Amino acid sequence: LPARPEPERLTEAFRQATARLPTPAESALLARNLAQHREHFARHPEAAREVIRNGESAPATVLEPGEFAAWTMVANLLLNLDEVINRN
Repeated sequence: LPARPEPERLTEAFRQATARLPTPAESALLARNLAQHREHFARHPEAAREVIRNGESAPATVLEPGEFAAWTMVANLLLNLDEVINRN
């Protein structure tokens, strides 16, 4: 099964968290955030391993640790949006 394009994956993650589609500005922010985290974890691989070791479950080995950590940080951003925390 081929991986979906990254913009589609970011849109789906946003939709799952907020129950709506992201605006173009929100999509751009998510893409920038993911790119920044990838860059950070590429320079700091131990930080990436630390992020994915957090929690009780063993980290999946399907993704490279930096990529896994970058997506983890995007998920963290989404789940901490006021819109997600304070649903009506």
